[in-house]
Amino acid sequence: MPSLLNRYATPLITGLFLVSLVSGVALFFHIGPSAFHGMHEWLSMVLIVPFVLHIWKNWRAMTGYFRRVPMAVALALSVAASAVFFLPAGEGEGRGGPPQFQIAQQVLAASPETVADLFGVTHETLMEQLRASGMLTDLPGQSLREIAAASGKTDADLAVALLALKS
Repeated sequence: MPSLLNRYATPLITGLFLVSLVSGVALFFHIGPSAFHGMHEWLSMVLIVPFVLHIWKNWRAMTGYFRRVPMAVALALSVAASAVFFLPAGEGEGRGGPPQFQIAQQVLAASPETVADLFGVTHETLMEQLRASGMLTDLPGQSLREIAAASGKTDADLAVALLALKS
């Protein structure tokens, strides 16, 4: 069995990397079927298994790479490139992500008066729901997110409170 796994580790890495490459490019350019999203996520998770087998099989050669400068530089550049995505987008800009997340961010940044209309309730009903969820509502002029933060609540707590308006 180990021989079989060792024989297929590199070919599986190659095949799954190509699938990840094609689906990742399609996702980046927003082209192709929606199946690319699930395919990219799931098969990238499957890629972990042959990657680990490949590292295991070639451990001696890998340790040689770790003793050289190019590996340290490559790893440092990789970490730095990924860290950029954790930086805030900028002053006044909302969080990125899929359009439905961007809309949710705009709702949470809106005033209670605006959001009450979106949920088909009165401003008073919305404020009662927020109070019932443990949020301070005597903070005029603040967005829903600011009300939640001032109450020690998260965006998730706020979303639960808003969704309770429709039940």
